Amino acid sequence: MSTESRSLPGNLPVTPKKTYFRPTDAELRSFASEMGNARPTEFDNLNVETKVVSRSKASTFIVSDTPEKHSDQTITRVKYDEMAGKQNEYIADQEMLVVDGYIGNDPSFRTPARLIIEKANANIAAMQKHLYFPLAKDDEDEFEPEVTVIYTPNLQAAGFPNDRLIACDLENNITRVFNSDYFGESKKGGLRMWNNIVQQRGGLAMHAGAKVIPVGDENHVCLIVGLSGTGKTTTTFTRQNGSLAVQDDFIAVMPGGKVHGTENGCFAKTYGLDAKYEPVIHAAVTCEHAYLENVSQTDAKIDFHDDSYTQNGRAVVRMADVENSADAREIGNAKFLLILNRNETVIPAVARLNKEQAAAYFMLGETKGTSAGGAEEAGKSLRVPGTNPFFPLLHAEQGNRFLELMESCNFDVYLMNTGRVGGPESVDSSKKVKIPHSSACVKGIAEGTIEWEMDPDFGYEVAVSVPEFDDPEILQPRKLYDRTGRMDEYTAQVDRLKTERAEYMKKWPGLDDRVAKAVS
Repeated sequence: MSTESRSLPGNLPVTPKKTYFRPTDAELRSFASEMGNARPTEFDNLNVETKVVSRSKASTFIVSDTPEKHSDQTITRVKYDEMAGKQNEYIADQEMLVVDGYIGNDPSFRTPARLIIEKANANIAAMQKHLYFPLAKDDEDEFEPEVTVIYTPNLQAAGFPNDRLIACDLENNITRVFNSDYFGESKKGGLRMWNNIVQQRGGLAMHAGAKVIPVGDENHVCLIVGLSGTGKTTTTFTRQNGSLAVQDDFIAVMPGGKVHGTENGCFAKTYGLDAKYEPVIHAAVTCEHAYLENVSQTDAKIDFHDDSYTQNGRAVVRMADVENSADAREIGNAKFLLILNRNETVIPAVARLNKEQAAAYFMLGETKGTSAGGAEEAGKSLRVPGTNPFFPLLHAEQGNRFLELMESCNFDVYLMNTGRVGGPESVDSSKKVKIPHSSACVKGIAEGTIEWEMDPDFGYEVAVSVPEFDDPEILQPRKLYDRTGRMDEYTAQVDRLKTERAEYMKKWPGLDDRVAKAVS
């Protein structure tokens, strides 16, 4: 480890009080152990309790003087420069850590990335180091970051929501974070820039997991798109036919169907984590190398089922500690894609979509919000284009690019409900779509053993039967509502969804008409 002065990127014209350049895993563990809010657990890993427990959407701004080119909120270049100057001045009096690595590991596609963060929050540096792919010895001297996150968790941004700011400078691929100690801002700071890079290269970055499912002599590559908390990581790691996990959060799909990965680890939700249903994730989270964030703890004892502080407990784990994982460079093209929708009413456990419907449901990004998006989203019905709140351009570009990819890629698309049918848990006749149900659907899709028929209400295909799945009312919610004498309610729900979806599509100027019309 070097503490010598170095010229750091990101318009950082100041030298920190002290710079720890590319610290080792052991050094980062030592620094993190010194934090007052870090505690060792029964698994001999560290659990940090943060002040901020979720991403700060209201405090996130794209730096742009042309706000019409972005769907999300913006700040001017002048204001950004002012805040950057204040952050630089602050850094001059701080001890800072510099972590380098790659987003992705394909030499032809990987993106050099750097995190600069206060030593006082060393757990974030350690977690990010787990997720970056490492530098090779031959790369160390020539390495120049293409994306940079400059992170000061203890510096307030007065005048911004919650005195917090995540400023995203797409022109220079720099994210500046003020006054949040939540690790997700580091992780997404780099990936948000990577979204833009992939779009410029003609592909589409997806908020998606990826897995390889063996079927006979073939390996079928499955992509799982979903908003945080909808079951994306669970679906990725639940095994069918000895499937191998590739990525749990972000991938790129290029014309023709080539898939590129991003991270050398996973940022997994831990609330409700059960070794019985999610043994792969549980084993990795309880490994000594994992870093936990906001997981309930008494003395050294961890409780994954206590949400008294937050339901958004998290853990960063290394792919090296994930049993039966695969390398994105070695998998084939995408075979099928699942769009997860955590719903509680009339969405079936699985539905098969045509190309236009696929682009439309991708664009709708429907789900029920969780604590991952903050208290303002938890429990509410949401629509997030592409289930990707980190796409920094016009959201219509996501839907249009997805439809373009459907023309050049040979993969099928399915809608999957990971919630309930027939109403919330308080409705006696409602039914939960359980992890084994979803797993059976994924297995049936991969093996081609599901029998389908056209749904008369939404125009997609629903399953008549799925091997190892014995409840037709979860496959076809209309049957549940009919049996329980609630068809008027069912019809009202269908009409409401169709009307809301048609109106929602009007929000995105420039969206291909074929996508907008597919849900009307």
